[in-house]
Formats: sequence, C-alpha cells, structure tokens
Amino acid sequence: MGVYFSTALVILIYFTAIFVLAQIMKNNSIVDSFWGPSFLIVALWTYFAAPEEGARSTAVTILIAIYAIRLFTHITVRNWNKPEDYRYVAMRKRWGDKNPMLKAYINVFLLQGVISYLVALPIIAVNSSASQELGLIGCIGIAIWITGFLFESVGDSQLKSFKADPKNKGRLMTEGLWSYTRHPNYFGEAAMWWGIFIISVSGFNEIILIISPLIMTYLLIYVSGVPLLEKKYESRADFKAYSERTNKFFPWFPKK
Repeated sequence: MGVYFSTALVILIYFTAIFVLAQIMKNNSIVDSFWGPSFLIVALWTYFAAPEEGARSTAVTILIAIYAIRLFTHITVRNWNKPEDYRYVAMRKRWGDKNPMLKAYINVFLLQGVISYLVALPIIAVNSSASQELGLIGCIGIAIWITGFLFESVGDSQLKSFKADPKNKGRLMTEGLWSYTRHPNYFGEAAMWWGIFIISVSGFNEIILIISPLIMTYLLIYVSGVPLLEKKYESRADFKAYSERTNKFFPWFPKK
C-alpha cells in the first residue's frame, strides 16, 4: 500500500503547486493544461519506484506519456494568451467574495486531484505489479488505446483546421470523424482509459480497477464534457439537424 499513499501525496503536491501558479496568474483554467500531465507524473513516479520494470508497466508508461504530452500541448496552444475560461469565471461569480482562493483550491484543484488519483489507479497497479507479461489481453488493450488516441487527436486536429478557415465562422463542424460522432475527441478520451484498464488487469482481483474508465466515461458523457457543449448549441437549428443524423458519443454511420 506504500506506493498508493506516496502517489496520493505526489498528486496533492502537484495540484497544490498548480493552484499556486494559477493564483499568481489569476487564471484557474490553467488547470486544464495540467490535467493530462498529472497522469504522467503518476506513471513516472510508480514506474521508477518499482523493483523492476516489465512489458506491461513499460507499455502503460509510454502510452500515458504520449497521451499527456499531446493533451498538454493541444490545450496549452489552444488557450495561449486567452483570458480565463468562462466556466471558471462563472465559478468565481458563484463563490462570491468570501474565501475565493480556498474555494478554488477545494472545488477545482483538490477535486481534480482526487479524480486524477482514482482514474490513475490502473497505472499505479500495473507499474507496481509483479505480473508483467503483456499477453493477448494486453495487446487488445493497446489496440483499444490506439483507436481512442486516433479519435481524440485526429478529431481535435480536424476541428482546429475547420475553425482556422474563415469560411467556417459560425458553422458547425460536421465532417470527418465528426460525421460519425458529435464528440470524437471525448469518445477517444474514454476509449484510451478503457485500453489502459484492460492492460492493467492481470487477474480477477484487479477488476476493481474498472472504476477508472467508468469515472472518466461518466464525467465525459454526463458532467464536464458532452453536456456543456450540447447545451451551448441546443437552440441552433443546424445543431438539431446534426444531432438527428449523428450519434452523440459512440461512433456510427450517420443516419440518412
């Protein structure tokens, strides 16, 4: 249990440091950039703390590194020189003037630290496991992760290119992967964590690790991902037409 406690402490220190930086910058939304790297911190901490590395732990650590670096770069470049995200501005208004920094620390940074720790449980488990044979199941997990990574990275790239074209100002992105699901990037995010979970399971007693992809999928579909964007566009006629022919989350061929 030592590695689980030490990892919790590392995450606490990490998000506390990001909180301090955010207060200096007066921008709590920078936490979005540092969400992905929190998992890389966990992966590296547990990988090098293990008595010996193996195929499964090496695979997971490499996959997490790719995921974290891409997500950090994507979000940071997207938000560079922009004001605090409207979601965090709304939070500040709801909190009022009484203890705003404490409320920010608890409701944003500490909460994200707790969620990060729960989602990272498969990383901790596989990097501290004595069973390191990758096997067929592990390869299936890698294949699912790659599928998710392609959906997230290609979806983000397609959306970025679409928005960069002045002709598309005010239009909805409904092409490429966005014609198969209204949220290919969020689907990809969920799929990657299901892949990590599958790689991390070496026995029935580790099935509890399913809490990781379940939490991530739930948050994306019902809390912080899909609902926010759906609500933003729900009153638009073009979005209603788009939603009638395109699946919300799981990719499928568009309806005629």
